Amino acid sequence: MSLAAALAWRYGIGAALLVALAGGPRATALPGSQVPRLLLLGGGGQVAIAVASLSALRYGLSAAMVTFLFYTYPAWVTVFAALRGERLTRARAVALALSLAGIVVMVGAPGTSGVHPVGVALELTAAILYALYIPFLGRLQGGASPSAASVWVTAGASAMLAAWALSRGELAPPPSAPAWTAVLVLGGFSTAVAFVLFLRGLAALGPVRTAIVSTVEPFWSALFGALLLRQPVGPATVAGGALIAAAVVVLSTAGARARDAAPGPTA
Repeated sequence: MSLAAALAWRYGIGAALLVALAGGPRATALPGSQVPRLLLLGGGGQVAIAVASLSALRYGLSAAMVTFLFYTYPAWVTVFAALRGERLTRARAVALALSLAGIVVMVGAPGTSGVHPVGVALELTAAILYALYIPFLGRLQGGASPSAASVWVTAGASAMLAAWALSRGELAPPPSAPAWTAVLVLGGFSTAVAFVLFLRGLAALGPVRTAIVSTVEPFWSALFGALLLRQPVGPATVAGGALIAAAVVVLSTAGARARDAAPGPTA
């Protein structure tokens, strides 16, 4: 299957399941003016991020490297905050240095490694787009619940990807049982179920511990890439990924300390 067709099926199945998991169409209803923005802008941003990220696989990057490079997005959030004039704290500077060191360790110096530079550029572009997308989606969401907003974002992404695949003559049902299994797992488990479980974990753990626990994601990607795709995971990938994961932990714990130190309301 083409990338556009596979992602169109993934987000379409995910959107349908999210409606059911949210409690039906009434639970995901939003004001009319908000729906087009989430469909077009939210869905369009999701398409750009997904296509940039997964296109990196075509240049020989392993699943582990793709996921670790994408996980540099918290460091890019720090960069954009500094460009807006926010103070670059010591914790943010350390996290940024850890992320950049992780990229260098994994990818190597320019011209000295066998990693395709276009693939690396695509994945880092996806991480930068995601860093910009997070606050943008927060403004688009407004007062809508996360579940309702996600339904419309995934539906918009599916429609755009379907139109793209149709324009290229690639829009068709999955051609085989393994292909159907893949899109059902992507749409059901990796999109709808993952989102619901993430929200429940967030409610139970809070944002800081959730962010720290989420750093296991790229390590799971490395494990599944090795088991399912027979992709070797070298020491440079593990070491660089560990540096990037450490950067996420530093940012999360520093944010928690800052909130704890903030003065509370006075009578």
